[in-house]
Amino acid sequence: MEQKAKIDQACRTAEEFTKLYYESTDKRRHLISKLYLDTGLLTWNGNGITGNERIQKFYMDLPSSDHTLTTLDSQPILDNAVNGQLSFLIQVSGTVKYQDKGPKSFQQSFVITAQNDKWKIVSDCFRLQEPLASPDKS
Repeated sequence: MEQKAKIDQACRTAEEFTKLYYESTDKRRHLISKLYLDTGLLTWNGNGITGNERIQKFYMDLPSSDHTLTTLDSQPILDNAVNGQLSFLIQVSGTVKYQDKGPKSFQQSFVITAQNDKWKIVSDCFRLQEPLASPDKS
C-alpha cells in the first residue's frame, strides 16, 4: 500500500477506534477486554497489566469516568518493524473526569493491529498529566 494511503487509513482508523475505545471505557466497561489482544499490555500511570482478562478486571475496579479528547494523531508502523502486520500508533490527549473529581489532563498512546477484520490493542500506555514534584531546595 502506498505510504500516503496508509497514513490516511491510520487517521481514519484512529478516529473510529478512539470513539469506540472511550465510549467503552466511559459507558460499557464490561466490554473493554474485547478491544485488547489476549496478550495485550496496559501501562496505566506506570503500573503494567498484561492479558485482556486482567486488563478487564483493572478497568472494572476504576471509578466511573468521562473522557474528552483534545488531540488525536496516528501513523502507520513500518512493515519491517511489525513483520508486515498492518499496525498503527495512535496518540491522544485530553481530559478525564473520575466520579465527582475535577477534570485532569491525560495522555495515551496505543499500538493497534488488525486481527480477523477487527482492530486490537497490542500496547496501551495511559498517563495522567500532573506536575513533577519540585526538588527539595534545602
